[in-house]
Amino acid sequence: MNDSLTQMNSISIAVLAGGHSRRMGRDKALLRVGSRTLLEVVAERVRPFGDDLFVVATARAAYEALGFRVVPDLHPGSGSLGGIYTALSAARCERCLVVGCDMPFLNPELLAYMCQLPFDYDALVPVLGGARSDQGNDRTFETLHAIYARTVLPAIERRIEAGILKIADLIGDINTREIDEATVRRFDPELRSFFNANTPDDFAFVERILGHDQNDR
Repeated sequence: MNDSLTQMNSISIAVLAGGHSRRMGRDKALLRVGSRTLLEVVAERVRPFGDDLFVVATARAAYEALGFRVVPDLHPGSGSLGGIYTALSAARCERCLVVGCDMPFLNPELLAYMCQLPFDYDALVPVLGGARSDQGNDRTFETLHAIYARTVLPAIERRIEAGILKIADLIGDINTREIDEATVRRFDPELRSFFNANTPDDFAFVERILGHDQNDR
């Protein structure tokens, strides 16, 4: 087994499914694209990159029924930062790829590139130009398309205890390796990796792109 493949297999993978899906109006992880749920579509994209794949969510028998290991959120109400904390606490490997359950266009080539980079960071995060979020600057850290090391657990715990839940603030205080937009676009020119299916219109777009089973694999 070559070194890059060994490194990929030493990464845990967590899919965060602990949100309330308020804008969707129902549990988006369980929406069906053809015969598969959105959660299964996402899991299929990330599964090749590690043997330790699990879902972070409040106790959901429906996710377990799909065959996933489900880890209850250790800090309910702490948003995605709490989800990352739970993911790292449950991870069987020292590093964990964290993605959202609503990201059906994850790009395997980009993920493979990230997973084979040297483990010389606390967080490995794609950074896009422009204010695509409320992070408060002219760049956007894609913090739910990132690899985190277990070494950041104490820093996250301090922030949760203090009620400081903005992940971008954490990124600035740890050893973060950034992947710039030009590099991302080498693998994903349209940046679809970071598309989130948050609303019914978003999901309708997913259905149009992925189509039926014979076209969505």
